[in-house]
Amino acid sequence: VAGSKDVDLGGDSMTGNQELSRRAKRKQRRLARPPRPQITKRSIDGILLLDKPPDVSSNNALQRVKWWYRAAKAGHSGTLDPIATGMLPICFGRATKLAQLGLDSDKTYVVKAKLGERTTTQDIEGEVVCTRPVNVTQQQLDEALDKFRGEIQQVPSMWSALKYQGRPLYEYAREGIEIPDRQPRTVTVHDLQLLEARIEDLQDGDEAFVRLRVCCSTGTYIRSICDDLGELLGCGAHVQELRREQVGTYPVDKMVTMDQLMSLNLPLAPFNDEEAAKAGDGPQPEPNLPALDALLLPLGAAVPDMLDVCLDAEDSWTVSHGGSAFRPDLRVYCPPHEPQEVKLLADD
Repeated sequence: VAGSKDVDLGGDSMTGNQELSRRAKRKQRRLARPPRPQITKRSIDGILLLDKPPDVSSNNALQRVKWWYRAAKAGHSGTLDPIATGMLPICFGRATKLAQLGLDSDKTYVVKAKLGERTTTQDIEGEVVCTRPVNVTQQQLDEALDKFRGEIQQVPSMWSALKYQGRPLYEYAREGIEIPDRQPRTVTVHDLQLLEARIEDLQDGDEAFVRLRVCCSTGTYIRSICDDLGELLGCGAHVQELRREQVGTYPVDKMVTMDQLMSLNLPLAPFNDEEAAKAGDGPQPEPNLPALDALLLPLGAAVPDMLDVCLDAEDSWTVSHGGSAFRPDLRVYCPPHEPQEVKLLADD
């Protein structure tokens, strides 16, 4: 769930037939896509904090926003599952060079985990494989949650984006293939808060659940925490709702929803047959680019804690071409043997 890195778990390479089959399927998907209207792309720099809606993949959200902005280059900082909502930083132009900072940063999630059921995918989209009664006291829940604070060991979920033999694990999971030699990894849960719990005095038809806020390091799988918690409590659990509240130090109040973007009379981006039919063959309205650009954060928003150092045009050119700029007026305090990073800003 959290933005996992592109890591290969090793193993033998795939056969030639498997690779050809994958290529053929990708080609079929490309040919089946409806043609998009031709647009003139532009170079633009900045960061949009998108509040991703549910039931939309991170890549689909990225491609829509990139199309609306007419951007030549864009990427996002950390994949969210389709069922998840919340902060998805989208980087345009030169900001894509800073996307890794978002991937490596701490993240905060609010998750609702349903107790009493375990699923194949560890979330609400999977098939229920085990149903057990919920006989959990508040004390038992508190003691179980304590085991997930601080440094913990996690076995990567089969539904994660971690790669094995060049393919994400979730692709194997969709084919019913279990990769047995997934090595546990150390992650850190900086803070784990119990926001709500319905576990005691349950009546017939009542749904047992817990709602948690988790602040964690990169690579932490929230679905794995919920699944492991359910097993520790002896009743099973899976993710029912998931929202990413924060990525690094990006300002939460600057998030923008899809509805807010659409309110700018944006043209419909035909990403499937239904949307292509709605768009029709007629001309589409042009997006309000100035209004869209006003929603972007500057590149420095990715590193707000670094000291700003402004360079004039001459020094900017020198530094960007590998040279050094001497600034006698610049004084940066660094503790002994602790170099300090700064961000250089062109004075333009």
